[in-house]
Amino acid sequence: MEDLDRKALRLGGFGGLDPDCISLASVTAVTTNVSNKRSKPDIKMEPSSGRHVDYQISITVVEARQLVGLNMDPVVCVEIGEDKKYTSMKESTNCPYYNEYFVFDFHVPPDVMFDKILKLSVIHSKNLLRSGTLVGTFKLDVGTVYSQPEHQFYHKWAMLSDPDDITAGCKGYIKCDIAVVGKGDNIKTPHKANETDEDDIEGNLLLPEGVPLERQWARFYVKIYRAEGLPKMNTSIMANVKKAFIGENRDLVDPYVQVVFAGQRTSVQKSSYEPIWNEQVVFTEMFPPLCKRIKVQIRDSDKVNDVAIGTHFIDLRKIANDGDKGFLPTMGPAWVNMYGSTRHYTLIDEHQDLNEGLGEGVSFRARLLISVAVEILDTTSTEIVSSTEVQVEPFHQLSKWLVSEDPAGEEAGCGGPGLVCRKIEEFFLFGSFLEATMIDRKIGDKPISFEVTIGNYGNQIDGVSKPTAAKKKKKKEGGGGGESDEEESELIQQNSSEDEADDDGDLVSVSSTPPMKPVITDRNYFHLPYFEKKPCIYIKSWWQDQRRRLYNSNIMDKIADKMVKSDGESCYGYESILESMGQQAKLIRSQVKRNTVRDKLKMVQNFLHRLRFLADEPQHSIPDVFVWMMSNNKRIAYARIPSKDILYSIVDEETGRDCGKVKAVFLRLPGKKGFGPAGWTVQAKMEIYLWLGLNKQRKDFLSGLPNGFEENKAPRTSPCLQSVPPVSLLLYKIQVFQLRAHMYQARSLFAADSSGLSDPFARVFFSTHSQVTEVLSETLCPTWDQLLVFEDVELFGEAGELRDDPPIIVVEVYDQDTVGKAEFIGRTFAKPITKMCDEHYGPPRFPPQLEYYQIYRGNSTAGDLLAAFELLQVKLPPIDGPTDSERGPILPVPMGIRPILSRYRIEVLFWGLRDLKRVNLALVDRPRVDIECAGRGVQSALIQNYKKNPNFSTLVKWFEVDLPENELLHPPLNVRVVDCRAFGRYTLVGSHAVTSLRRFIYSPPDKTHNNWTSAGRPTHTTHTTSYFYYKRLHFCIDLGNPNHKKKKKKGEVEEDDETDESMLDWWSKYFASIETLMEVRDRFCYILFCSVQFYSVQFHSILFYSVYNKELEAEYDNFEDWLHTFNLYRGKAGDDDEAALDDDRIVGRFKGSMCMYKLPLSEEITREVGFDPNMGMFQSIPHNDPINVLVRVFVVRATDLHPADVNGKADPYVVIKLGKSELKDKENYISKQLNPVFGKAFDMEATFPMESMLTVSVYDWDLVGTDDLIGETKIDLENRFYSKHRATCGIANSYSVHGYNVWRDPMKPSQILAKLCKEGKLDGPHYGPGGRVKVANRKQTDEHLALTVLKHWEEIPRVGCKLIPEHVETRPLLNPDHPGIEQGRIEMWVDMFPMDMPAPGPAIDISPRKPKKYELRVIIWNTDEVILEDDDYFTGEKSSDIFVRGWLKGQQEDKQDTDVHYHSLTGEGNFNWRFVYPFDYLMAEEKIVISKKESMFSWDETEYKIPARLTLQVWDADHFSADDFLGTVELDLNRFPRGAKTAKQCSINMVQNQAELPCISIFKQKRVKGWWPFVARDENDEMELTGKVEAELHLMSAEEAEKSPVGLGRNEPDPLEKPNRPDTTFLWFLSPLKAIRYLVCNRYKWLIIKMIVALLLLMMLGLFLYSMPGYLVKKLLGA
Repeated sequence: MEDLDRKALRLGGFGGLDPDCISLASVTAVTTNVSNKRSKPDIKMEPSSGRHVDYQISITVVEARQLVGLNMDPVVCVEIGEDKKYTSMKESTNCPYYNEYFVFDFHVPPDVMFDKILKLSVIHSKNLLRSGTLVGTFKLDVGTVYSQPEHQFYHKWAMLSDPDDITAGCKGYIKCDIAVVGKGDNIKTPHKANETDEDDIEGNLLLPEGVPLERQWARFYVKIYRAEGLPKMNTSIMANVKKAFIGENRDLVDPYVQVVFAGQRTSVQKSSYEPIWNEQVVFTEMFPPLCKRIKVQIRDSDKVNDVAIGTHFIDLRKIANDGDKGFLPTMGPAWVNMYGSTRHYTLIDEHQDLNEGLGEGVSFRARLLISVAVEILDTTSTEIVSSTEVQVEPFHQLSKWLVSEDPAGEEAGCGGPGLVCRKIEEFFLFGSFLEATMIDRKIGDKPISFEVTIGNYGNQIDGVSKPTAAKKKKKKEGGGGGESDEEESELIQQNSSEDEADDDGDLVSVSSTPPMKPVITDRNYFHLPYFEKKPCIYIKSWWQDQRRRLYNSNIMDKIADKMVKSDGESCYGYESILESMGQQAKLIRSQVKRNTVRDKLKMVQNFLHRLRFLADEPQHSIPDVFVWMMSNNKRIAYARIPSKDILYSIVDEETGRDCGKVKAVFLRLPGKKGFGPAGWTVQAKMEIYLWLGLNKQRKDFLSGLPNGFEENKAPRTSPCLQSVPPVSLLLYKIQVFQLRAHMYQARSLFAADSSGLSDPFARVFFSTHSQVTEVLSETLCPTWDQLLVFEDVELFGEAGELRDDPPIIVVEVYDQDTVGKAEFIGRTFAKPITKMCDEHYGPPRFPPQLEYYQIYRGNSTAGDLLAAFELLQVKLPPIDGPTDSERGPILPVPMGIRPILSRYRIEVLFWGLRDLKRVNLALVDRPRVDIECAGRGVQSALIQNYKKNPNFSTLVKWFEVDLPENELLHPPLNVRVVDCRAFGRYTLVGSHAVTSLRRFIYSPPDKTHNNWTSAGRPTHTTHTTSYFYYKRLHFCIDLGNPNHKKKKKKGEVEEDDETDESMLDWWSKYFASIETLMEVRDRFCYILFCSVQFYSVQFHSILFYSVYNKELEAEYDNFEDWLHTFNLYRGKAGDDDEAALDDDRIVGRFKGSMCMYKLPLSEEITREVGFDPNMGMFQSIPHNDPINVLVRVFVVRATDLHPADVNGKADPYVVIKLGKSELKDKENYISKQLNPVFGKAFDMEATFPMESMLTVSVYDWDLVGTDDLIGETKIDLENRFYSKHRATCGIANSYSVHGYNVWRDPMKPSQILAKLCKEGKLDGPHYGPGGRVKVANRKQTDEHLALTVLKHWEEIPRVGCKLIPEHVETRPLLNPDHPGIEQGRIEMWVDMFPMDMPAPGPAIDISPRKPKKYELRVIIWNTDEVILEDDDYFTGEKSSDIFVRGWLKGQQEDKQDTDVHYHSLTGEGNFNWRFVYPFDYLMAEEKIVISKKESMFSWDETEYKIPARLTLQVWDADHFSADDFLGTVELDLNRFPRGAKTAKQCSINMVQNQAELPCISIFKQKRVKGWWPFVARDENDEMELTGKVEAELHLMSAEEAEKSPVGLGRNEPDPLEKPNRPDTTFLWFLSPLKAIRYLVCNRYKWLIIKMIVALLLLMMLGLFLYSMPGYLVKKLLGA
């Protein structure tokens, strides 16, 4: 490493450089010496950030699990920014089920949207009176969701944590779906299948890819040191008033810093232009955080309203690395630059948004010294502060040199361990204005000058505000000999003509060009006459030397620009990343094959994205350079140039891309002024040369200037000055050229007139010259075919340089208006091919080829220009080709450049016109279609009465035209519809431009192809004999085995052996199809390929549908296999920011097609049998006479509807419109439901073509007022009806005559097959004797064979295509009020039957399943080992008064309790108590259906679908306080562990390891008895066993329950025996005598006996002692 450094130093040429400023790239990489002295500008002129956009965030809270707490009543709060929405409250559960859907609508700029915090919180027992207690929260920003695939998280578990106690761990999980939809985003929602599987929570956490599952708590330290260069934030008048009253001269700004991260914010405050805070803000947040950016904002404190001075965003991903050699987010201490509005203070700042960080800042505002550090916390530590409240605390000031005010600051010290030391260096910025053209004439003809600023250096109007005198005094008193004089001590300072010290004498910065009067270029633009004398500017400035970071950034930018091998160009800080990327790139290169190109291209684009991401340096100490155009001392327009792009290095790879180059810069209006049309016009185009480097490297500042300039230096007095920068550059070497602009044509231009067309002309700008093409009226695809010649163009630079890198040409396209100024359509840039006078004019470079140039209007495309440009040094070849005398002086494009033409025939199929809107309030009555291509065309027959029949009488017409042989150069084909009015008047109805004719080019059928899709157009037929045994295609029907047994896995429900077919209905098929869709896409398990001689016959228990999670049109190419639909447009096109969308401009549709082929055509085709010459290539298409059709619309269900009512729900119903018919299903609206199941079939009769657009709408029913449209979808039935994919009625998977799978089509499979063969001119079908099949003992049939062939019809050569299967399609619902944003989805399908065919059978019944009534009887027999909660008053013994409570989920109001088993001393309880729960159940969805009113004010009952779960809880009864909750068990009735046979075998494992145990379903088993454990969480939040219950579950249908009724508890009928409880089970204060008897008899019996014996003994002893003396006396005396 040291050797490399030394090498680099030698390369540097002088030893005064810091080794850190030299790159290793200079040693390891090969430099390329290409003359490239100009850089190309970006064509997209308009700023995109800051513009308001529509967003919709939809969140489904499905359920919560493992919530920490006892017997909770949880509510989930969803919060985005300031908006909050709550779910309903669920009582007494730790795993509530919600399935509630919330939608938030926003209209904000993208940056604001993606920084918003989305917060999910669970709150316990929230109601109107109390706010509830927070259980846990989960936070992420909206940008994280938007960056996910499909912009969504689907069925993921959000892990909750407690922000007030970070040591507590996980507080539970919420299962939710989150989707963020912007305008035009298409989200593919996975099908909502049955949520039968137990979710793997750990494997499905709501975290972006790459984030570890176990996130830790971390402290984020944001240290705020000081700020400099703040602008005035108050008027001078106010300051003078304050000075008069207070007598104190104060700075006109009161700054404080606000740091916002993950929704947390704080602020610190001081008062000064150069405030010093030395405070740190500490955030506590999970790491890695799901919020990407820290927002740091300097604000001005004001009594009325605080305003932002400047904003900076720190992207945490850019200051961290999660690799093996990674590091936590770390930054600084570093200066961050803040940009915003201009520094001039006004009371109302029109660009205030820029100071808030929205949009590109137009001026330097201030810079702030900050650092960011992250520390992972050890939550097990006892000393840790467990709260996440934000703290603000002071810290020790950085050692003075780090923010040294001494430019010659020492290199020795360090500002603390690990801090990067950077001394302050003197930088030199040089610029020269070589050209100023395209200056907008609106500015006026006052003198114009240009000002260049870097930071506040060079800013003469509103630069730095000087600190007050008091501060200066302090500085001077404190400053010793070590500091330079005061001007140098200020890092950001006023830098005009004040005295400045320099080592080599006085050098005064010149930051603006002398004012100059503009000269007229043309009617739109001025230019400044910088002919021989080019003005220069130069500025000295002082910054911390952070060049190494900017150099690395430049290296990576250049790697990204070239996409070369990155392993050789690894650089400091990112070596490991770049090395691994380099190895992957090599691997990709070796793996690229023809079929993997697309995937590999994506990977390479991913590399490019990562390189660009790494190249964006977060710590750039040198501010960006601003170039301002000034007129009348006002700032007009600006350009912002990143300082790294013009930074000089002695190593080529590290030099900025624009350093020492002539850069074309377009000036634009600041802030919101730049939005819309104002942003599209160029304010000025500059050719500017810029160089930024250290002052000591100043000798190289002119090294990149094109040859031909000499310096013009100002006279200096000081003799010691060596290299004084020039005041201007004198051009002494001029090259004279002629520019030839070959303007051939444009296509797909922006529609600028109300007719939907434009009158375009192009204006070409080159240097100070401009010319225009002729105006072509009423076209979006003009063919100008014009040569523009620019004579005597004078350019600067050496011949070789101009040849390799000529200046750019700007082409602007305008729409000519009869009144007023021409309207801007778009702009493009081009570079000419240059020929020097000593070169030969000939191949390979000349004549130049026509090229396409993309035309931009703001950020959106506005068409393409086909042109060629050549720049020829004087001594010219002649212009080839005759001049067209008809066109006067207009020169056509010469022969060598214009494309070679061939004769083509274009056949046009005129089918009909649809949905034509009024023109000038008059209905369209007699329309005609005009087709035009390259000046030739054809007209359709006139439709005599559009209302009666909108189809054309003559179907096919053709015309011949000369077109280029190169398909890419084919001109567009224009379709125009005109209405023929009385007196020979024609009115344009609408137009359409077919930009590419490629898809209509006919290619003759290839004999080797087996499929027409690869053999050209489907309509061309060759009469050949084709059998279904082609390539030995053998079909076999596998019809399934009814006794098919499934192997049982652990944890799965034991299933019945057989499915009862009588139980099956359409919904069985539907749900089975969804399950199949979820498991395996497109798996046809009933088809096997085997020999024709043998057929195995089986029937699967349930047959499948094709369920498409998108529209059928998306799957089958809009059904445009032979009939295309062209939208007709009228009216001016809308721009991004305008409400007018292309959809609003559609005034109708033209149905037809084209076929284009080179002449002459081979005779084989025309000789075919049955070839109709009138139909041309459109053989065997149906006739377009009106046809009556029965349309049957099946609407299955809608999902994720946008809420339409205040309560966050909707009352949806379906409306079907077809032509003038309308069916409203208003009376069957579904109350308060966002996922309604409609299950409706609607029959309508229609006549094609008059009634062919079907509209299916979902409306919200309202009691008062009109019903609101939620969303609608439109289906073009005509294209479906005539499509070769046969979209009239889907082909079923099996042929059944009756049952739930009955064949719906009136034509049998064999009839359909025969019809297809006839239409395709195929011989067949032939059913061989070996192919007959007997099915289920029914009569012999060909139908199953025919059906199998139909399902494989796409394999038939030449005419085959995929036939549409029986299906359900999912269509998005759109609302005109919210264009481009889905309002929900609807699942449906459409069948169509021609009325002249046999009538179809009745519509199949898809009405929603009615829930079946059941009764669940639960007998609680006994409990055991229940924890003892109470202490006995008298004895102190542990006991519990046990009772059991139970309910079905969702029916909490139907809670049932057993009686109380009092005074249980062992935890044993005897009950013999029966609970009875009647409920309605949907077997297919495995949900209980509950209908109830949400509140007393509700109009209707709302239907809820809830999983079938039984909750049993054990409680300790208390009479003078609330009952104590002891434990719970929740059994999912569809899959719960089998109960243990004895209490001993019952353990907590039955709950914890439920997934591994065999499960049973009460709906299959009907009756179950056993022991189950009660569990609760202890203080450490761990599960503990709190008891066991012996219960019996018995499920009966409502009919069975009615036959054998039972009573609740132990009541009649069928009463249960009284439990045999111990004598101790009673309540003491209700039976005091019994309590005394118990105390006496049971507890103190032996004690009392002992006491009585003791008393007797004592009495005997007392008597003995009493009588003994007298007795002894008597004895002694002998009495």
